[in-house]
Amino acid sequence: MTLQQLRYALSIADCGSMNEAAKRLFLSQPSLSETIKELEGEIGLQIFLRSNRGIVITPEGEEFLGYARQVTEQFGLLQSRYVDKQRKEKFSVSMQHYTFAVKAFVETVKQAGMDRYEFAANETTTYDVMENVRNFKSEIGVLYLNDFNEKVMNKIIHEKGLEFVELFSCDTYVYLWAGHPLAEQAVISMEELDAYPCLSFDQGKNSSLYLAEEMKSTYDYKRLIKASDRATLLNFMKGINAYTLCSGIVCEELNGDEYRAVPLRETEKMRIGYVKRKGAKLSHIGEIYVGELKKYKEKIM
Repeated sequence: MTLQQLRYALSIADCGSMNEAAKRLFLSQPSLSETIKELEGEIGLQIFLRSNRGIVITPEGEEFLGYARQVTEQFGLLQSRYVDKQRKEKFSVSMQHYTFAVKAFVETVKQAGMDRYEFAANETTTYDVMENVRNFKSEIGVLYLNDFNEKVMNKIIHEKGLEFVELFSCDTYVYLWAGHPLAEQAVISMEELDAYPCLSFDQGKNSSLYLAEEMKSTYDYKRLIKASDRATLLNFMKGINAYTLCSGIVCEELNGDEYRAVPLRETEKMRIGYVKRKGAKLSHIGEIYVGELKKYKEKIM
């Protein structure tokens, strides 16, 4: 097994296509395919399933690629530090669509400085938050647990070799446009919301009520719209008086002051926290980021 083989396998996984990876690596497709076949033969497992539609990563392949990515990244750090004489370190976070988690990331970047670190922040699905931490793409994954999803989520967290660290708990709020007919109320009920579309983040192929980012995922919504990014949801709120359910932690610096968080009458507790690899110690930059997240506990007490 060579470092080059690992890099080739990771390139195929990132491209999702043998042909596309071959172009990026300036190799012929047969040559790349033969290299991967030799690697699979050496390690005794199939990394990719090949078909006319492209490639699919096997479950065993996913685990192997996670370790391969760790090896190549560590080698890159060694090369930067001792060969290229550079000292940049990498720090990556995956998160559900929380503006406060993004704001904490921004403050972390300011403290650490771009001269020393290479940063990455991924707003993604609940499942991929955990998966990215499992396969070393991210050091930390920010998400929440509640009474409904806790059992299933903890099972997934355990199976992926991760652990959940709770930061704080908060009530459920209705997040809507400031011009919404209900925006000025002191509290809003689910019955009152029935007249308006509810917004939810699309969880992709791993969609499940237990993986939903919003509270009340089992509620029988009369109108439900799914989207994959925060900007689209904000546009829907303003365009059609839609709403979503959230933690109530609003960052006007990022979303602007045109939106409101109003307490939900039928509130439920959200336990906001993060997942990391079980037993792993956070890096220095990871500690800074968690410290920024903890500051929001004071804002909800």
